[in-house]
Amino acid sequence: MASFRIVPIIALIALSAPGAAQSGTKAQQPGDTHRKIMDTGKAAGRIATQPVQDVGVKKITIPPAVQKAAAAPYSAKSVRTCAQIRRELGDLDEVLGPDFDGGLARKENRAGKIAEAGGKTVVNALIPFRGLVREVTGAAPAQRRLNAALDAAYARRGYLRGLAQMRKCRAR
Repeated sequence: MASFRIVPIIALIALSAPGAAQSGTKAQQPGDTHRKIMDTGKAAGRIATQPVQDVGVKKITIPPAVQKAAAAPYSAKSVRTCAQIRRELGDLDEVLGPDFDGGLARKENRAGKIAEAGGKTVVNALIPFRGLVREVTGAAPAQRRLNAALDAAYARRGYLRGLAQMRKCRAR
């Protein structure tokens, strides 16, 4: 259990490292530091819970919006109006995060990425034969199902954005 304490320490090191609070090509915005702290905390949480997922104690769940998108990524049945398209796009953005928009180049938090890689290495070392354990416990097939559903959700979002553009819907 002591190894679970390493991840928050690595996250704190990443945040205090020189250049950790830098963002993008423009001046740092007031909310950037808060966002980076939240992102680092989320990454640390994912890393810390990975062994629990690997042994099947914590189940992977697919969000309803992703399940719906995976069922019919290119269906136009439920999106007859611009309001319906915007609503579905909003649901997908909530789960998938923001979509790509041109001109938003952000500088990567290098110190945070190094700390994250270090944390993953430590956690992955806790479970010998991790790949085999994940297959036996069902964690690997569940992750593959989640990844396939997420791929379909990304395709759905792209389809909906194209549909909105074609129908000249107002931006959200």
